[in-house]
Amino acid sequence: MAHKLHCVQLNDGHFIPILGFGTYAPTEVPKSKVEEATKIAIDAGFRHIDAAYVYGNEEEVGQAIQSKIADGTVKREDIFYTSKLWVTFFRPELVQTALETSLKKLQLDYVDLYIIHLPVALKALEKCKDAGLTKSIGVSNFNRRQLELILNKPGLKYKPVCNQVECHPYLNQRKLLDFCKSKDIVLVAYSALGSQREKRWVDQNSPVLLDDPVLCDLAKKHKRTPALIALRYQIQRGVVVLAKSFNEKRIKENMQVMSRLWVSGGLNIIPIRVLLCKHLNTTLDHVNFPNISYAHMSHVHSNSFLILLQHQKMNSWMEKGLGKCSILGSNLSLILSVTLVK
Repeated sequence: MAHKLHCVQLNDGHFIPILGFGTYAPTEVPKSKVEEATKIAIDAGFRHIDAAYVYGNEEEVGQAIQSKIADGTVKREDIFYTSKLWVTFFRPELVQTALETSLKKLQLDYVDLYIIHLPVALKALEKCKDAGLTKSIGVSNFNRRQLELILNKPGLKYKPVCNQVECHPYLNQRKLLDFCKSKDIVLVAYSALGSQREKRWVDQNSPVLLDDPVLCDLAKKHKRTPALIALRYQIQRGVVVLAKSFNEKRIKENMQVMSRLWVSGGLNIIPIRVLLCKHLNTTLDHVNFPNISYAHMSHVHSNSFLILLQHQKMNSWMEKGLGKCSILGSNLSLILSVTLVK
């Protein structure tokens, strides 16, 4: 495992590296590119790899990990690997099979963290932990109310160790972060460098986080990149942050966020947090609030247009015949009804 100075302790005693490498890739990115990027990330020092069955590239990510184990760069215990249970496997009898399928593709005996997006399969996930197929279990895209339902569940055996949500200076999740900290649940930030900008569901005229003048001014002042400022902002809040790139130069640059030079360069915890909070009104009505995403749906009121966008997004992930998805909707949470395809 990565040095514990660069890790956060989970409520089950395990440690998660505070900086992770994200492996989600749009369909136009070749899977071979994901494999190569993962190798570069491990060589650069990333020890936390975040992936999922639905990304469709776990085999390539696994090959990259196995390659780096084979050449002596890392040992299996040095890598913290996260996978996620997709919605078509929520039936309790399918959960362990889904995880075993991922493990086979990865050529691994276990994952370090297995995440669910809805609470319906929690009991089955607990069994996967008991079987040694995953060391920890967590959740993703949960709002406070959904977390409370889990935490107050009679007979709960294992409390979720984390809640993975979209989180960046335009969507800082302050209230959710405070709640998670109060319950000893680690917040993990995806899209930490701004929302995904895939054309099929994102308005390309929406603001780009890394072009924000506040980030750019801080980056210029301290001779860092805007991405490094955004990543360091999360780390200094105690948030585990995922950085995704398929560019070798940027992958290596992102790893610099762990450098001790941050303190000597004057970027201690107060300036970044205060400056960003002072200059960026990180609320939903901010003029630069980005695009509708899965995480955002737990924070907005019901709206047929938003739900339609989300419905199209979820169904686009189901095109391989894995299942059919429909939105039931709520002003507090996004509810999915999944019908398995026989």
